[in-house]
Amino acid sequence: MATDNDLAAVRSTHSTPLVFGAGAVVGVLGGLVGLGGAEFRLPLLISLFGFAALSAVILNKAMSLVVVLVALPARLAAVPASEVGAHWPVAINLLAGSLLGAWAGATWAVRMRGSTLHKVLAVLMVLMAAGLLVTHTTTVGTPALPLWAQVPCGVVAGFGIGVVAAIMGVAGGELLIPTIVLLFAVDIRAAGSLSPLVSLPTMLVAFVRYSRDGSFAVLSTHLRFTLIMAAGSVAGAVLGGLLLGAFPELVLIPVLVVILLVSALKLARHA
Repeated sequence: MATDNDLAAVRSTHSTPLVFGAGAVVGVLGGLVGLGGAEFRLPLLISLFGFAALSAVILNKAMSLVVVLVALPARLAAVPASEVGAHWPVAINLLAGSLLGAWAGATWAVRMRGSTLHKVLAVLMVLMAAGLLVTHTTTVGTPALPLWAQVPCGVVAGFGIGVVAAIMGVAGGELLIPTIVLLFAVDIRAAGSLSPLVSLPTMLVAFVRYSRDGSFAVLSTHLRFTLIMAAGSVAGAVLGGLLLGAFPELVLIPVLVVILLVSALKLARHA
């Protein structure tokens, strides 16, 4: 009987247009709201391409890393380096928690049973949907926290973001940007440029932790698949960025939320 990985190997070898197209759709969805789209890619890896949960997370992490590296120059060019540099304490504050969170999250992921990981991913996708809805449809005031409270809150928030990013295989920008804006009162443009400076080291730590587990072999086995889908994601993200603002958020955001919720339901049933 063919295993999930056997089926995934067949699909990744003979469905290049499908793999690239799926990556492009993910990129467009993420680009429309200024994100990488990894939260949309994960359910496709599991439901459409047949990867086991942990394998899908590792592949998603690798593709997210590629997308962030490609997008990094454009992100940093969007805001003057002096403006980004002025907020370096914010990045350090969040990294103090996110690096630990990434290691812990990856450790928990490799130790979970497949069915448990599916349920955890489903819950996290519901939380992502809620976060997307709240951050794009409501206006929340920035709390005026004193420095002695802001620093530990930043560490705790960073730890949580690192855990979620590691378990889902995402860059975490959808969590980092609102956290930077709300907790540290940073302009959203600067927050968008600070986000990859935090997410990139966080992703690398999770990647190193995953590399210590036998499941990491899925990356070398499906390297061609990974590169094709990552290329599609990059191309889609560029197109999505060009279409940014073409669709009203009052229509776009509910559609994306529904996609995430349906994907979460499928993952929960798959478990």
